[in-house]
Amino acid sequence: MRVGIASFLLERAADAGATIDRLVTFGRQVESHGLAGIWVGDAMGRGEATLDPMLALACLCSVTSRIELGISVLQTPLRQPAELAHRAQTLNVLSQGRFRLGVGAGSTRSDFDYVGADFDRRFDALRQSIGVMRGAWRGEPQNGVVLSPWQSNGSGPQILLGAWRSPSWIRYAAESCDGWIASGLFSKWDDLQTGLAAYRRAGGKRAILTNVPIDLRPRPEYADQWAEKAQVSFACPIDVARERLAKIERLGFDDLILVPPDDSPEHLAMAQELLRPAVPAIVPPRAPDRPAGPMRQ
Repeated sequence: MRVGIASFLLERAADAGATIDRLVTFGRQVESHGLAGIWVGDAMGRGEATLDPMLALACLCSVTSRIELGISVLQTPLRQPAELAHRAQTLNVLSQGRFRLGVGAGSTRSDFDYVGADFDRRFDALRQSIGVMRGAWRGEPQNGVVLSPWQSNGSGPQILLGAWRSPSWIRYAAESCDGWIASGLFSKWDDLQTGLAAYRRAGGKRAILTNVPIDLRPRPEYADQWAEKAQVSFACPIDVARERLAKIERLGFDDLILVPPDDSPEHLAMAQELLRPAVPAIVPPRAPDRPAGPMRQ
């Protein structure tokens, strides 16, 4: 099972104009730690300053060469699909095919209000967006005009669908997308097992579990805010976290995306600690039994 790291791309007071340095350092550290990829989220109208996920990944293209660069997930109904196809093609070319486009309908009305999008039609818009992008990358005309495909883009970046529990959308992910993205934040263990079984029955290949918080410190600061929401979490002692990691592997997920409290080296090291094989406890050798003495008459 591959393990990557997610970032919400939130502003930090300590950045003081050095956000680009922080992002570049984060990308280099994730790659040097041997993790599989960096995945970023998508939010814009929720009361916190965030970065555009595609622009942030474009920055990471120049300082990484091996890891995947993904979005989990981009709310496609907030964007004009033909223009989005051009930007996704650009990012896939700049990353040399390492871009993974996770898409979803979105669930936060304030994001839709911010851009004036129709929240109630978001599922129809999601399906339409996927169709338009795929058509654009194949060279099909949009409004009578063709987006000339970049040759190295091939048929476009991989599209992975974020669907938490809906059987119909999980089936759509298996039949019409390159993978399924499940959420540890919005799913219970039984949901994951049921959803993954349905995905495999429908012929689905790559299954990714994202939004799984990790905080292995003795008194995790993360635990209080995530415990109320996340059913699947590594905000716990290391031995418990390793048991949960083994459980996710047994369920059959191909990828796990961890969400540390922030992108500091300390928290990246926690991911390495989780993946490091546990050292078995040293049990002192048992003293040999003394031979029994002669029986008394």
